[in-house]
Amino acid sequence: MTKKITIAIDGFSSTGKSTIAKQLAKELGYIYVDTGAMYRAVTLYAMQHNYISENHFDASKLIHDLEAISLSFSFNETLGFAEMYLNGVNVEKEIRSIEVSKLVSKVSTVSGVRKKLVKEQQEMGINKGIVMDGRDIGTVVFPDAELKLFMTASADKRAKRRYKELLDRGDNVKYEDILQNVQERDHIDSTREDSPLVKAKDAIEFDNSDMGLKEQFERIMRMVHDKI
Repeated sequence: MTKKITIAIDGFSSTGKSTIAKQLAKELGYIYVDTGAMYRAVTLYAMQHNYISENHFDASKLIHDLEAISLSFSFNETLGFAEMYLNGVNVEKEIRSIEVSKLVSKVSTVSGVRKKLVKEQQEMGINKGIVMDGRDIGTVVFPDAELKLFMTASADKRAKRRYKELLDRGDNVKYEDILQNVQERDHIDSTREDSPLVKAKDAIEFDNSDMGLKEQFERIMRMVHDKI
């Protein structure tokens, strides 16, 4: 019987972490967890309750409400991946908006939020056989993961990918706004006090600036088989 491992994928925003993680989980029959979706859902909750906007953030009110925030994933067979539910409501589309993208890094700096979500994430992966992507998976959530990847790409390439994704979805966005958002998120994620985005010492850096999805997947699958 093939042993099950934990695969931790960290990296900057819009490096395709979720796409590759979904592919790996499907190929291996593993559970896939998009931790970014969890932080986005908490951000959406804060927006819905007017705790946060571009020039205002009442973190204390959000912390007070944390026990009232229930997050869950439900697998959608038609789409082939698990969608995010916030207090029983499917919010998969809402959490991908540019409005949420602009505010999620602020919410993710709150220690109380991180503590709650890290605990939930660790519980999800207790039996291994999991692929999880985010910002602190290999450093904080699963420091003992058998395979750790750190995804990176130029800000321009990442902004172009995100821009195309939003255009394809029908959103009215400007490339300049997306690039600015990517750069701002990089800065906040890398400089926050609690669990900043850093490459784990034993993580493999993976620059996919000029790499197609097929090549990425094949290279990473070879790494997975080496560990298994």
